[in-house]
Amino acid sequence: MAGYGSEDFARDANVSRETCERLELYAELLKQWNPRINLVSRDSLRDLWRRHFVDSAQLHEMIPDYDGALVDLGSGAGFPGLVLALMGLANVHLIEANLRKCTFLREVARRTDSMVTVHNIRLGDEADPGQKLPKAEIITARAVSQLVNVLDIAYPLMYDRTCCIFHKGSRVDEELNIAREQWRFELERIASISDPSGTILRLRNIRRLGGVEVED
Repeated sequence: MAGYGSEDFARDANVSRETCERLELYAELLKQWNPRINLVSRDSLRDLWRRHFVDSAQLHEMIPDYDGALVDLGSGAGFPGLVLALMGLANVHLIEANLRKCTFLREVARRTDSMVTVHNIRLGDEADPGQKLPKAEIITARAVSQLVNVLDIAYPLMYDRTCCIFHKGSRVDEELNIAREQWRFELERIASISDPSGTILRLRNIRRLGGVEVED
């Protein structure tokens, strides 16, 4: 995918010209802000549309219909949550601990007319993060932490209908084995279209072993 750009993305993701223009504005803002707050690595910036936009957009077809909230944990530069919102998904909440990155996310949302809610929260440090965030029907996370840790962070936001969709790399089997020592879940594994060593995990009916059940 050498030289992969916005036109290639628009074709492959089957998005409208208007959506692509908003994503192009997002990409330009990211390039402007990146030297100041290190949103993504320099190497990945050279292949921005494949490494970040395609990697995020592939989740769009994996997300089931939902009526509640989509919560993106550790949003960073906005991948995948902000991309999914710009592609038309509703009620998207971006969770980010770094204040400067939250400022960037809010600026992109403002400039692109994206209806997202940005939360400057460090999950795991809160006694009850569920008091500040909605229960999530969909939870996404990309490059946040090992699976066992992400589940621990996400669990207070879950209820019985929650579906978690997580990007994982080449050590996915090791992460799954560790997670299964503390958790039970229904699992689907989907090969990433943007990273030959990547896997998308789709988890449902998540239960902590020996723990309190999530609410209905």
